[in-house]
Order: sequence, then structure tokens, then C-alpha cells
Amino acid sequence: MEGISLWLAVALFFVLQSAAARASEAPGTGELRLVTPSGQIETALALNTDYRVNVSALLADTRLKQTFRNTSDDWREGTYVFPLPEKASVYAMRLHIGERVIVGEIETREDARKTYEKAKSEGKQAAQVEQQRPNLFTTRVANIPPGETVTVELRYQQRVTYRDGEFSLRLPTTLTPRYMPGAPMVDEPKPVAWQQGWAVPTTEVPDAGAISPYTVNPGDVPAGSHRAQVHLILNAGLPIEQVVSPSHALDSVWRGSQVDVSPKGDGVAMDRDVVVRWRPKREQTPSAAVFHERFDGEDYLLAMVVPGLNGGQSLSRELIFVVDTSGSMAGESIRQAREALMAGLDTLKPGDRFNIIQFNSTTSALFNGAREVSADSLRAARQYAANLSADGGTEMAPALDLALRHQGPDGESSGPQVRQVLFMTDGAVGNEQALFQQIHDQLGNSRLFTVGIGSAPNMHFMREAARFGRGTFTAVGSSAEMGGQLGRLLDRMAAPVLGNITASWPGQPTAFPKRPGDLFMGEPLVLVARGQAATGELKLSGELPDGTAWQRSLSLDSAAPGQGLHRYWARQQIDQISDQRIYGTPEADIRAQVTPLALAHGLVTPYTSFVAVDQTPVRTQEDKLKAESVPTLLPAGSTPGMLRYPQTATPSSLLILIGLAGLMPAFGVFLARRRVFG
Repeated sequence: MEGISLWLAVALFFVLQSAAARASEAPGTGELRLVTPSGQIETALALNTDYRVNVSALLADTRLKQTFRNTSDDWREGTYVFPLPEKASVYAMRLHIGERVIVGEIETREDARKTYEKAKSEGKQAAQVEQQRPNLFTTRVANIPPGETVTVELRYQQRVTYRDGEFSLRLPTTLTPRYMPGAPMVDEPKPVAWQQGWAVPTTEVPDAGAISPYTVNPGDVPAGSHRAQVHLILNAGLPIEQVVSPSHALDSVWRGSQVDVSPKGDGVAMDRDVVVRWRPKREQTPSAAVFHERFDGEDYLLAMVVPGLNGGQSLSRELIFVVDTSGSMAGESIRQAREALMAGLDTLKPGDRFNIIQFNSTTSALFNGAREVSADSLRAARQYAANLSADGGTEMAPALDLALRHQGPDGESSGPQVRQVLFMTDGAVGNEQALFQQIHDQLGNSRLFTVGIGSAPNMHFMREAARFGRGTFTAVGSSAEMGGQLGRLLDRMAAPVLGNITASWPGQPTAFPKRPGDLFMGEPLVLVARGQAATGELKLSGELPDGTAWQRSLSLDSAAPGQGLHRYWARQQIDQISDQRIYGTPEADIRAQVTPLALAHGLVTPYTSFVAVDQTPVRTQEDKLKAESVPTLLPAGSTPGMLRYPQTATPSSLLILIGLAGLMPAFGVFLARRRVFG
């Protein structure tokens, strides 16, 4: 009896230990599922999206429809956190309810929330759209009837990327769960009542709950949900020779100089970014372009110039590789990072110095400081790179601190002609602004280049980190494009830079960027101005690495008609104002400058939102309204450990039962021993 009881105790111990471990996960770890009796995630709202993109020269205008279908027998309110391109300007919203269309109004964020909450409580159907980050937004839809469908239509604008003779556009459909550094901001030691996300607010990311949507598998959502229809119309203004995508197979139809493009099949799963690239015919590759728009009595000009720099002589450099090995990089992403690191090592030449830094919850380096390139140092580096694995948190700040220090192998200050930091990450962090501040403060004479890894990288972080780091960026979505995209970035890093660029307009417009700064090989200089008529010449000047002066003039008289230039100008000014945080400008002052500008141009910002309300109540007070956070799909290539499921309070009753059950075998042993020795 005693032996049987002991074996039962051991077996029960292991079974209950596993159950207890799952039950006692800390809030925010994303391991507990809110499930139905059938074992599925309790998701009543099915989501589908429809992208219609019209590309005209350098600007793309997108109509995005988000359709929410209530598959339950209850009234629902849906909250959907979703990504948009990192420089998207959301300028219109409509709410579709059956045949009715309600046009959204732009209001301050506080007023829009009050309008929405009032409509929700009165049983009216309403929608609100807010910006959480420049590339992360939230749609809220109130009072969706059982079995019915409502659609939120958004219009947004973005600049088309042009680099190395190739145009490209990225449409994000999901996002990698972000790491939230800092201590939890929980006032009381009790379970948190989850409202939206899987993460709790922290001292470094106070809005963590608003930027951490649940991340689930395709099988966790209703059948047919989370599919996207995508259609692009490309009007580049010149003949297009080739259209390709590293993310999806495409159907492309040429109609003269216009090309209609769609991914093959009946929609695509919303588990990776849709990336489309197109090249003009070689003899038609643009070297300059000017566009003009008149809006609300004002002239707006957009000018693009491609200097066409040649490689020239290459300078010796110190190259510091920084590799993200956090848990969000597990799976395909860490394999891409290892390949990218190997490719970077292959560009080193005698006379260069280098080091490798990896970071997750901690930061470590291959060498104590930058080492000279040699057969031995490269052999050690390649072995180090081959053994990189992904686990832990995404603590970027210590890695940036180590990378931006100017130290040689023995800790002495190093001063090469060119010092570059190549930062490889998925950018899955919630404290972007603090990291931009750090880059600005610590950069010195270094240049920071970023490589976005994975199928859904945080491109806002990639672009802005490179901008504050006086470098450039790229994204590598698969091993297949490693040689192309990364190779071109490495070529730009090795090429001389056109520096100290200035722009002189014939009038006195308000133009951006105010200081164009430096330009890398193959990259265009894009300027936008308000208050400048399409007459005269735009004069540009700069300095080549050898000190030779560079000059270029661009006639404004032949400007082609453009649309949405005023929104692009307003977005640049808003970004310029927002950058003042880096220099200590109070948040209240930034809000005071951005809000009237955003309202005048109808743009969603951190301080303005769209709201649409149907004035006819449809839900009675007797009908209860259930809130639901619509999840996003796990990015393709990620490991199951990145899943973030809805949380419930810690099941104390379950833990009590587990404890009591665990005592039963011990109690049986105690009784048996009493009988034997009694």
C-alpha cells in the first residue's frame, strides 16, 4: 500500500506540476487561453480586409476596408490593433452599415473618445480610429448586431520608396509581438482586468496594453477570417519593365504604362507583409521629377533628385555588427540574421576593424573591442555567428550603448575614417521613442544602419533609427532576397556619401527636410515645399568625400500635376515638430503645435482621431454588449512561443484544488504507515 501510494504521489506530482505551472503564469506572458468548450479561442468577430492601392508617381493612395462579422448571438464591440505603413497619413474614414454610409469626422482624440463612448452607451453604431504609433493604429466598432456585418473604410497616403532604380511598396497585415521593457505599473497585487492587450503598462511603455494585440494561429479564428484582398494600380509616369514580390506570387496585367497587380489566388493570409517592387525600363530610369498641387489657396511642390553617385574610392572603416537574438527572433528570423551577419563579414577587407554584439535580455560581444580584420578574427566571427540562437527579452538600450562607444581592443578610443553600426532586428519593442533619444544622444561620429528581419518587422523603428543614426535602412523578408536587398545596403555603406547638402528655392517656402543632410549612393533626395509656385529653379549643392563641390539645378516650370502633396507636406511638418521631444520640448507644446495642423489637413495623429456615428439607436439597454479584442495572426516563420493569447485572472480555485489533490497521496501514505506501525 505504501509503495503504491508513493508511486501515485510521484505521478500526480508531475502531472499537477505542469498544470500548476501553466496556471500560475504571470500576466502578460501569453500562455493562458480563453477557450470555448470546443477548444477554440473565444473569438466571435471575423475580420477581413480589402486593399485598393492607386500609385501615382511617388505617392500611393490606399483605400483599406476592414469588415467585422459578428458570428455570435450577442451584441459585440470590437477593438482591433493593426499596422499601417510607417509613414502612412490616414486622412479619411467611413462607416458602412448595410446600405448606409456614415462619413467620419476628424476631432481631437479626447473629443472623439467622448463621442464614441456616448454613442456606444446609447446603443448607436459607431467607429473610432486612433494612432498608437506612426505605424500602429486602433479601430473600435460599437454595437455590432448578432449575425451582422459592419465595415470601416480608411483612406491613407504614403510615399513610394525609390532606391537603386527600383520602386517599392509595403502593405503590413500583421505585427510581431513587441517587448515591453520596464517594471509593471500595477498599483495593487491582484490580477489585472485585461481590456485590450496581453501586456500590462510598464514604467517605460505606459501604453503597453494598447499596442499588444493578441497573436494567434490561423486555426484560432473563425473559418475564412483574417484574409486580405489586395489590388494595386501602378501609374509610375513612365513605362514599367518588371513587377516582382518577395512575399507573394503575383498576377500582373499591363495596360499601356499602367500595371494592375494582385497576389495570386483568392486573397492572402494576414500573416506577413505584402511587398511589391517595380522597375522602369532602363532608358526611362528617372533622375529628377517635380510635382505641383494647389490646395486651399496654397501651392505645394514635391521634388525628387537622384544624384547618380559612382562608387569612387572606399575608405577604411570600423564596422560593428549588432544582432537581435531575443525570443521574437526565433525561427526563420534568426536564420535570416545569421545569413545577414555572414554576408556582412564577407564585405570586410584588410585595414578594417570589426566586432559582433548580440543582445536579448543581456548584451555580450565577441571581442572586448573592435579587432583588425585577419584570418583568425574572421574565423572566430563566423563560428560565433553560426552558433547564434534566439531567446529572452529585447533589451536594446544596453546593446546600443555598447555599439556606439568608441573603443578599441584594449578600451582606448578608436578613430577610424568611417565608423558604422549595422543593427539587425525585427524591431519588436514598445519603447521606440526612448531608443531614438538614445541614438541621438550617443551617436557621435558613428553612422547607424538598420536591417529589418522577418515577415513583419517594425519598419517605423527601422526607418527612424536609421534617420537619427544618419544612416539608411532596408528590410530582408526571406533568405531568397538576402543577396539583393542586403547586398545593396552593404554597397551603400561602402560607397562615399554626398554630404552637407543644401537646397535653395527661388521663393521663400516652408520646405522639408529643412537640412537635407547626407545622401547615400542610389538614394533619391525628396523635398516638399509649401508656398512655392511652379516657377524658377531649385538649386542643390553638396560635397563629395574628396572635398569636391557638387551642384545641380532643377527646373520647376515643368512640374507635373500631383495629388495629396499637402498631406505629405503636413506629415513632414508634424514629424519635425514631434522630433522636438529629443531636444526636451514639453509634450504639451508639441500637442499645441500638431493638433491644429492635423485638423486643418484632416490627419490622424496621437492627438487627433476619426469618429463616425450612426444617429439611429439599434441596441436596447436590455441587450448586453460584450467587448472583444480582435487578434492578429502570428507572423509567418515565427515560432509557436510567440503566440499571445487572451488572459484571464489567475485561477486561484484551480490552484487550491491542485494543492488539495497533491496532498491526497501523502495522506494515504500517512494512513498506511499508521496501520503498519500502529
